[in-house]
Amino acid sequence: MSLRTLLTPVITQRLFSEERLLAQRMRAERGRRARGERHRVWLFHQVDDPYSALLAEALPALLGRYDIELIPRLVGPPPDAAAPARAQLVAYSRRDAALLARQHGLGFADPGAQPDAAAVTAASALLLSAIGSGRFVELAAAVSRALWQGLALGEAAAGLVPASAEVLQRHLHASLAEREQLGHYLGATLYYAGEWYWGLDRLHHLEQRLQALDASRGTVAGLLFAPPAEGVDASVADGTSDGTPAGTCDGAAAPSIDFYVSLRSPYSAIVTPRVFALGRAAGVPVRIRALLPMVMRGLPVPRIKRQYITLDAAREARLQGVPFGRLNDPVGRPTERGLAVLARAEQLGRGEAFLRSFMQGVWSEGADAGSDRGLRRLAERAGVPWDEARAALADESWRAVAEQHRVDMFKLGLWGVPSFAVGGLSVWGQDRLWAVAQALRGRASA
Repeated sequence: MSLRTLLTPVITQRLFSEERLLAQRMRAERGRRARGERHRVWLFHQVDDPYSALLAEALPALLGRYDIELIPRLVGPPPDAAAPARAQLVAYSRRDAALLARQHGLGFADPGAQPDAAAVTAASALLLSAIGSGRFVELAAAVSRALWQGLALGEAAAGLVPASAEVLQRHLHASLAEREQLGHYLGATLYYAGEWYWGLDRLHHLEQRLQALDASRGTVAGLLFAPPAEGVDASVADGTSDGTPAGTCDGAAAPSIDFYVSLRSPYSAIVTPRVFALGRAAGVPVRIRALLPMVMRGLPVPRIKRQYITLDAAREARLQGVPFGRLNDPVGRPTERGLAVLARAEQLGRGEAFLRSFMQGVWSEGADAGSDRGLRRLAERAGVPWDEARAALADESWRAVAEQHRVDMFKLGLWGVPSFAVGGLSVWGQDRLWAVAQALRGRASA
């Protein structure tokens, strides 16, 4: 076992701990008070990004509820290294944003295509002028709505003189550098005192932090955009009121949840126990669709992206009550060995057990899956005999299966993990399990 393998779990346990996060927040708050500043929140708004359009709709309510100073910045799309499947990302973001809009009662709808480049430039020039005049929060939603609906932009921002092309380019360049310096790569992001919050999906974390700091305007109850419930009710698990078994429709077979997962994905790790719990509650099987991680398929994952993802996963794990943080990155050989044993475990009817054991081991216990000692513990804990696991390591057939899973996932318009498919729904992200639960409820009620 290498020194790195020994030390990494100890270091990451501290790095991703709640105690460290709370201490960091406390230092930031002491500094803010010493400087006499308001609660300053940076917003990085990407004009042609649907998630930014949703966040623009939420801003008036957010600033009406909390005493914050918003500092808007306009940015362009993420760099190529952070968006290796850009076409899929762009197309998926529109339909995912429409799903979020319906869930939260917002107005975005997928028009089926991106706005043209000239309209994006014109909207950017207007919004930069709105920033300069202190009217960004007032006008951002209207300008975004006009852009995405193909309406006249001037009517959405009456009285504004668009910024010049030169001024706009200087602003975009400076904003890109500022965002990178602060530690992010996406639009629709909020930065407050050392932490990042992406879109509506992480707004509740910011709200909870502001409430803890007594930054609310008056009495506040609940959250503006609370995470939707991920569970199902008894009618889905036990059958509908007319006695139809759960997940069936006119005698059709029960659906299944296809779970596209990577052993190296922290988000996959924190959703693994939850998706199987949902499957049991709904009475439907979860089919494991394991594939190689992006970096092992030759796709880049920049350091700034890896750092944000792991910190965010730790925060989401605490929210969900899933152990996380004492990790031993399974990139390379540990992942390959894990996939080989997973294939054999599924043949033995222990697929779920091994996947859960592996994820828990490498992401919260610091297990070294690259060693026989570490992998044996993970396998035997899942009920997979070591002689079976060891024999599986010589079987390379899992590679073709993993590649087929990748192909199938891309056919769904998805490219990243964790992803889920049930019925006609396909969604990406550990924070979309609620959509899977809703799809199951919809099929049961049908």
